[in-house]
Amino acid sequence: MAVPARDQVARVVHPEPDASETDVSRTAGIEQRARPVEQPATDAPEAAPPADAKVESAKPKSPTRRRVLVGVGAVAILAGIYFGYHYMVVGRYMVTTDDAYVRANNTTMGAKIPGHIAKVMVGDNARVGAGNVVFMIDDGDYRLAVESARAKVDTQQATIERIGRQAKAQESAVEQAQAQLVSAEAAIKRAEADFARQESLSTKGFASKATFDVSQAGRDQAQAAVQGAKAALDAAQTQVDVINAQKAEAEGQLQELRSALAKAVRDLSFTTVRAPVDGIFSNRIVNVGDYVQPGQRLANVVPIDDVYIDANYKETQLGRLKPGQHVSITVDAVSGRTIKGIVDSLAPASGSVFTLLPPDNATGNFTKVVQRVPVRIRVPFSVARENLLRPGMSVVTTVNTKPSPDGVDPIAAR
Repeated sequence: MAVPARDQVARVVHPEPDASETDVSRTAGIEQRARPVEQPATDAPEAAPPADAKVESAKPKSPTRRRVLVGVGAVAILAGIYFGYHYMVVGRYMVTTDDAYVRANNTTMGAKIPGHIAKVMVGDNARVGAGNVVFMIDDGDYRLAVESARAKVDTQQATIERIGRQAKAQESAVEQAQAQLVSAEAAIKRAEADFARQESLSTKGFASKATFDVSQAGRDQAQAAVQGAKAALDAAQTQVDVINAQKAEAEGQLQELRSALAKAVRDLSFTTVRAPVDGIFSNRIVNVGDYVQPGQRLANVVPIDDVYIDANYKETQLGRLKPGQHVSITVDAVSGRTIKGIVDSLAPASGSVFTLLPPDNATGNFTKVVQRVPVRIRVPFSVARENLLRPGMSVVTTVNTKPSPDGVDPIAAR
């Protein structure tokens, strides 16, 4: 049997042992070949603890870990059930936006007459009531105007009284002319009777020509006197009409003067600038001594007792919103408190429609952008009176769109 070259070399280097040693080494070699060869490790780790020690240390920890995992799983399942139920019952009906702000119908105070500011009666950010005096404008010129207008009215009233007396006097003249006319008519009757008598006597030759001529002249004079009395009566009556017309004209002028007086008094009242509504006096832009013109803005009054909220909802959210729905309001300035409100109305158009330069998408460069429409939310008066909400504050509004179970409209139910 041929011996491998490796064995021959080994025999030359190492002498062959005894038979007993050969058997032992052969047996050891067989055992080594039976075992798997372990690759030597460059960085041998620390000796691992015995398997028995691992088993002993793991046994007390396994039940606790299992309980923790079971508890966590149970909590997750319960949380999932809760949130799922909450979403199905409540969450899916909620429409929320943080693009919402507190608003108020601010009143701008302005001057109605020109003049210098004499006094500022209220301090900045002070509460004022409707009718409280806020500014005083120098009223010297306006008082003089009132006195002048009142004097003109008094003078015109005196003129009207004088014309009235003239009318009465003219009426007396008319009566006198009527009496003269009656006298002339009586005289003409006597003259005509005398003329007729003299004419008869003269025809029979019992009266002289001179007497007849005198009688005829008397008749003609009487007729002329009647005509004169009638003319005087007509003139007196016409003068009465003229005087009455003058009186009516004077009364019309009196009305004009009274209107001028009323305007002067009104201008004088404008020297006292009063607060038009209840609120907070703020944003004052004039000081004592400033000259103001009609229409110039002086300050603002903010009615914080009557605030409301404008929430800008996306157009994709409007389908479920309608007046009367309940709203939950959270304010950054008042943490931890939720205010209840009511949807009052929806704007007729988006905010872009009311801008000074509305966007025009007919140029060809079109990008679809979800628009927002203002929704007016009414705040309870009791909450507004607390003065926690100030115009300009940002809020988060959540509208509950869940239908009322009884189908009653909250607005109509109040």
